[in-house]
Amino acid sequence: MKESWLQGLDSRGFHRLHYTDWGNPANPRVVVCVHGLTRNCRDFDLLATALQDELRVVCLDVAGRGRSDWLANPEDYAYPQYMADATALIARITAAGAKEIDWVGTSMGGMLGMLLAARPQTPIRRLVLNDVGTVIPKESMARIGEYVGRAPDFESFAALEKYVRKVSAPFGPLSDAQWRHLAEHNSRQRADGRWVMCYDPAIALPFRKAMERDILLWTPYEALHCPVLLLRGADSDVLPREVALEMTQRGPRPHLVEFPGVGHAPALMAEDQIRAVRDFLLAP
Repeated sequence: MKESWLQGLDSRGFHRLHYTDWGNPANPRVVVCVHGLTRNCRDFDLLATALQDELRVVCLDVAGRGRSDWLANPEDYAYPQYMADATALIARITAAGAKEIDWVGTSMGGMLGMLLAARPQTPIRRLVLNDVGTVIPKESMARIGEYVGRAPDFESFAALEKYVRKVSAPFGPLSDAQWRHLAEHNSRQRADGRWVMCYDPAIALPFRKAMERDILLWTPYEALHCPVLLLRGADSDVLPREVALEMTQRGPRPHLVEFPGVGHAPALMAEDQIRAVRDFLLAP
């Protein structure tokens, strides 16, 4: 695994974007993985490890998360900026010789992938939507809004890990090593010794403005022409089952895979979850 950076442009200037790069950098088959609202690229380490022999895997830290720069203007934490940054990443990948680009997006990353894949002449060949769909209920956003941007700090890493296990419990059953991995890569230690989450609390400002009503994405969804795999935690409140079933009858009519005992969102760390993604991306 290699760590790299590229430049993005926002309303106040340039910012650096961090990403991890797995597999052969000359491989013309590339999959881009993008995380959820408060997460970062290291969520995909196990998936990337399972794919890197056949595919080049590029995992992005969206601006304000992980090791990417925080944006000077919080209003830029929105999909037009994320689409511009993702386009810069795609441009770098294609300049290096990529001929096929697939997309794996969890929650926010899936919405971003849907918006990009719906555009004319999109380079995205296949799309994996991980626990996100065409209707995002305002009630689920209200639940997420209870912790996003609250910026708690902790006296020890153990206390922070306990917090991560609590707010991320819907990810489903994970091993102690997997929880430790998520906590390690979603945190940082301040100069005063206390531990905090490694995302800009200001990402919550535009998010809270969108919480007043359901988010509807039927228009870009029905513009998709690529094969789509739809993953859903069986207990998810972000992707209601009735919405997922309706999606299988409209637009690209994706194959739906549900994971019992999981809410929002499948962490893509369990063997069955990784297998579902791998089989879809490597299918003839």
